[in-house]
Amino acid sequence: MGPSGAVRHATGTQPGRAGSGRAVTRTLSDDPLGGTVRRTVLPSGLRVLTEAIPAMRSVSFGIWVAVGSRDETGPQAGAAHFLEHLLFKGTHKRGALEISSEIEAVGGETNAFTTKEYTCYYARVLDEDLPLAIDVMCDLVADSVIEAADVETERGVILEEIAMHDDEPGDEVHDLFARAVYGDHPLGRLISGTEETVTPMTRRQIHSFYRHRYTAPQIVIAAAGNLDHATVVKLVRQALRDTPLDTDPATPAPHRPATPAVRTRPAATLVEPKESEQAHVILGCPGIDRLDERRFALGVLNNVLGGGMSSRLFQEIREQRGLAYSVYSYASQYADSGLFAVYAGCAPGKVDEVLELTRAELARVAAEGISEAELARGKGMSKGSFVLGLEDTGSRMSRLAKGELLYGDLMPVDELLTRVDAVTLADVNTLAAELLSRPMSLAVVGPFGEHDFSA
Repeated sequence: MGPSGAVRHATGTQPGRAGSGRAVTRTLSDDPLGGTVRRTVLPSGLRVLTEAIPAMRSVSFGIWVAVGSRDETGPQAGAAHFLEHLLFKGTHKRGALEISSEIEAVGGETNAFTTKEYTCYYARVLDEDLPLAIDVMCDLVADSVIEAADVETERGVILEEIAMHDDEPGDEVHDLFARAVYGDHPLGRLISGTEETVTPMTRRQIHSFYRHRYTAPQIVIAAAGNLDHATVVKLVRQALRDTPLDTDPATPAPHRPATPAVRTRPAATLVEPKESEQAHVILGCPGIDRLDERRFALGVLNNVLGGGMSSRLFQEIREQRGLAYSVYSYASQYADSGLFAVYAGCAPGKVDEVLELTRAELARVAAEGISEAELARGKGMSKGSFVLGLEDTGSRMSRLAKGELLYGDLMPVDELLTRVDAVTLADVNTLAAELLSRPMSLAVVGPFGEHDFSA
């Protein structure tokens, strides 16, 4: 019996080591707030997790690869994102049109996204069409052709995407802030790469990245909805048979280590002059990593500071003074680092006042902490947003994959809620005093030439 009543035991014909030549299956949880979660490690080291939810009539199916933009060298910047585009262009069995039309013909949808630490390919279909989704998605991830002509076509698409991103200052400021904190470290680079790195990238470079990085021990397959675990495992094994992912026995790759911690830059101010009607600013500092036990307290602190319409920053800057339409705080966490920041979008002439109020509020919370009422509200927001976010198969599928890929374990829903409930006022205030007293970096995108943002 696991924490909070979670069932953790082996099932089937095992035991056995993952790389021993036999699949190893465990029931991870029979969660009263969710479905039955099972995990199978195939002999190749590839992992399959499912959550059976009989009340649903749909299934979300995702293939998650532990490869993101931070795994690229400087000249490779953008390779993971480039590859994400190319895998939909055709395999030895299907062309690009067939990949999209087969899923759309049954009313399903497919998509993919690349982050700094992983890449995900997913489909959402009716439960009766899950075998088709598994076959198509496994085919495109395991056996893509990556034709030279497709590389050139998608290069143009990606360069347009980069140019479009440059026209969105509200997005650009987040990348500028990451660069202010991380500098030339891969976490400070654009996920898409730049025109300078994407333009010369060759088919050979991308294909080499594909074959060296997309290996079975680095892959987690997750599915949630009206499904049967054994059937999903069987269909995955059939779909991957005789592909490059049908490999010799291996052990699953461990989740990305948290040490050594990423070295961040000294606090800096970066300004990107841009003619725009609105100024976009982010003020923040290095935060905590993904496995830090204080992450639950950080979630509460974030909610109190800028996590909703009742938060301090929203009330002070928007509701009481009308200085900005959008203002919020957020925390980003990686295996070995993190960020905590406040974003605001406002008229250029109001930037100084917005920054002054933001700095003052952060200093106040660092010195005085939050109240018992704010603690209760922050904890309620954390629990509510988590549980309400599990009301569709896509979010449940993502939870399975991220638990396995990023944490090496799936925390049961009731245990997570218990961890949030256990956060004390002292936990939050101690973290606030330490975190919000750190030197702050500032990123600004807007119509500014010479302007002193340090006041």
